[in-house]
Amino acid sequence: MSAIAKPQLTQFALETSNGLSSGDQKRISSRYFYDELGSALFEAITLLPEYGLTRADERVLQTHSRELVPFIENPLAVAELGSGSGRKTRWVLEALRRSENEFPYIPIDVSHSALASCIKELGDLVPVKPICADWQDGLTQFARTRVSSQPILLLFLGSSIGNLERKCIPEFLHGIRACLRPGDFFLIGADLVKDENTMLVAYDDPTGVTAAFNLNLLARMNRELGAEFDLRSFAHEVRWNEVERRIEMHLLCCRDQYVHIAALDERIAFRAGETIWTESSHKFTTDELDGYACVSGFNPVASWVDAEWPFVEALWRADSKTSGDRPWMDRKAVNRSSTTI
Repeated sequence: MSAIAKPQLTQFALETSNGLSSGDQKRISSRYFYDELGSALFEAITLLPEYGLTRADERVLQTHSRELVPFIENPLAVAELGSGSGRKTRWVLEALRRSENEFPYIPIDVSHSALASCIKELGDLVPVKPICADWQDGLTQFARTRVSSQPILLLFLGSSIGNLERKCIPEFLHGIRACLRPGDFFLIGADLVKDENTMLVAYDDPTGVTAAFNLNLLARMNRELGAEFDLRSFAHEVRWNEVERRIEMHLLCCRDQYVHIAALDERIAFRAGETIWTESSHKFTTDELDGYACVSGFNPVASWVDAEWPFVEALWRADSKTSGDRPWMDRKAVNRSSTTI
């Protein structure tokens, strides 16, 4: 008698099953924050006085975008990983348009609504050619369509790099570099280390918007996976991990319970005091970022730091050689710098 096949699980369901069953620490990827409600809540977070990251990102771009022009005067295109609404990207596009060069903007995002916002926000300025995909797949799609030797400018703003585990960052950047050609440019935004209280309150605002953003992950499981989470029995928790230099967001279970998830046909046990780790936000030093550039096939060419909220926009150029061609480059330098405050 043949076994009855189970319905094919979505990627969200698969990762939920693996993450809630993994070892001593339950985890859910932060990529699943951004359903329609989650995206709206994050936009609200960027307006909070405690969360200075987004405003710092925009200030640096507004103040210094014109300084990109001497490096990349006639881009073939400007592409962006995780574009969101594209609002702050306007400063870059306006600066490069001053050269009277026509180029398209290629936002790459998994959210259809975010890409629609990009078209609405920036369509009056440049042709917008969105790609709905994750970062690596979207960039690979774009790279396959290139026919010109003109350089491109790839944007990775908002300190999205901080959501990656440090040990994964060099491999991620190598993948980005593999999709670029020598002479292409990469503008990367990163949040810098600052005093602990400032960082903690940025992720645990007194109005509770960030808590709602975090708890919406459980609500999304209820909506999409038929889960039965009681949101009142979980609490938003923020930690500063000094050794790894990262803010961690967790969902703290307040009582012993079992939660049924219909899409998985599973009951997951939770103990009082146990957490689901939902996000890591790593903080950097400028020297550390230079090290990442060098070991992944880029040359750091310029950087600009916000004076009010330590945040950097770093411009890198894709090298004609890979890091493996440069035996003098100490690959361990990145690891050393990541433990130095």
